Amino acid sequence: MRRTDRERGQDFAWDVLKKAPYATLSMTDRQGRPYAVPVNFAREGNYLYIHCAQAGEKTDCLNHQPQVCVTCVEGGAWVDQPALTTRYASAVMLGKAEELTDEADKVKALRLLCMRLAPEHPRSHGDFSECRGKTAVWRITVEQITGKANPGRME
Repeated sequence: MRRTDRERGQDFAWDVLKKAPYATLSMTDRQGRPYAVPVNFAREGNYLYIHCAQAGEKTDCLNHQPQVCVTCVEGGAWVDQPALTTRYASAVMLGKAEELTDEADKVKALRLLCMRLAPEHPRSHGDFSECRGKTAVWRITVEQITGKANPGRME
């Protein structure tokens, strides 16, 4: 990282991920073009879980090239006009995605996603039988994570 004064450790980066409302998943399509899309996610250990349709651009990209980059910003960034800079806290993860095919693994991941996003919803504790057949669930093994911040006086 060029700006070592803004580099933060892994614990900081994991904390940013925990607080981020969503992440951006960056992939490569079959033509070698970049493709990025915002995603909901859940984390357990060094794994991130995402869900999507069983067919579509994201699924095509992940099947073609499982190496991905996931980025997130905690709560949002803001421009500090007097200092002519942007204040932020961010995390960047590199990893490998794999589709979950085992039904128990899919249910566990869907439950983690629901507990993160809608913990009070009654279906967050269900068996997800209504969506398992039409929902793809992917596990991203985080191989590298870095944090970066320019906090200033965040107000």
